[in-house]
Amino acid sequence: MKVAVTTLAFCAAALLALGLVMLYSSSWALENRKTHVETGAHNLFMQLIWCAVGLVFCAAATALDYRWLKKCVWPIFGLALLLLGAVFIPHIGRASHGAHRWIGLGPFTFQPSEFAKITLILVLAWYGDRYQRQMHTFRRGVVFPAALAGVLLGLIFVEPDRGTTILLSAVTGAMLLIAGVKFRHVLIPAAVGVAGLAFSLLHDPMRMGRIMAWRHPQDHLNGAALQAQQAMIGLGNGGWFGVGLGNGVRKFGWLPEIHTDFIFANIGEELGLVATLLVVIAFVVLALCGIYIALNARDPFGFLLASGITFLISLQAAINIGVVTSALPNKGLPLPFISYGGSNLMAMLGCIGLLFSIARHAPAREKVSAPVADPGDNPFAAKAA
Repeated sequence: MKVAVTTLAFCAAALLALGLVMLYSSSWALENRKTHVETGAHNLFMQLIWCAVGLVFCAAATALDYRWLKKCVWPIFGLALLLLGAVFIPHIGRASHGAHRWIGLGPFTFQPSEFAKITLILVLAWYGDRYQRQMHTFRRGVVFPAALAGVLLGLIFVEPDRGTTILLSAVTGAMLLIAGVKFRHVLIPAAVGVAGLAFSLLHDPMRMGRIMAWRHPQDHLNGAALQAQQAMIGLGNGGWFGVGLGNGVRKFGWLPEIHTDFIFANIGEELGLVATLLVVIAFVVLALCGIYIALNARDPFGFLLASGITFLISLQAAINIGVVTSALPNKGLPLPFISYGGSNLMAMLGCIGLLFSIARHAPAREKVSAPVADPGDNPFAAKAA
């Protein structure tokens, strides 16, 4: 367990350090038109503040006995609902590009959907532990947990935030299957969810534009396919070892928002294919450590909690990298530990802290010592006269 925890901490710290460096590198050349402040220094300063707060949460979660969270499930669930609803309240919620996803805290903004990610995993872990012997039934295994998840997902969906909704829906399905729900019981709700999502996308011109641009990028090079195409150019321009830290050109207006969802392209351009492969390996190793911690958890609650956290981090990283490499249409999800964004960084560091807590309370393996043989116990030994 010590090896798993140490490796997990090293991977998270390496990704976090790389994120801070690449964040400054990807935005240092830009300037805020209103304040005339260098964007790179401002972004790095803000990210350092959120990083410090996130490390405090990580340390607190590590010191906390994760089993205590079972007593606080419903207050945490209620707080998540309150925060998700607050984004629609004037003068409290902040809108951007037609989406209501943020709460204003003076100069800072907070995204409640990031807190809802941890809340959903916590609620499902509690439910799976509480009703573990009834999870094979459709009513207890699907209907009730789907209703709980649906409340959170519905509020996130109407913000609108389709990417986070898809991500958390996948996490919900995976956790229910791990908890013992029969696969055939999940098929019908999954089909209904996919049909509802498809209907929503068909009536959403902006997101349909993204899908069409992903399928036919040559027809949308100056529109919805701009970011994906520029990301691919940046990755190709980097070659094996990159053009050098700070020497990338995609950040000079060619790739908008390169410091957020497309920061992986900046890594590939400036540090090369080797660096991007190391990032992928770090997430794979992080996932393996999370799986090991889950399998060695003290109780079903810890097992489900660690499994959900591991799947959340891994799937979000896979989706982000898939978008940057044009394997998936644009979803608008940040790369964990690396992309700019305080809310996501705090949530990810909090998740790492919970994994540490689960590992810290895992049962110690007892060393089995070899029995000491007495020569007199050997029936074939020569008997003394």
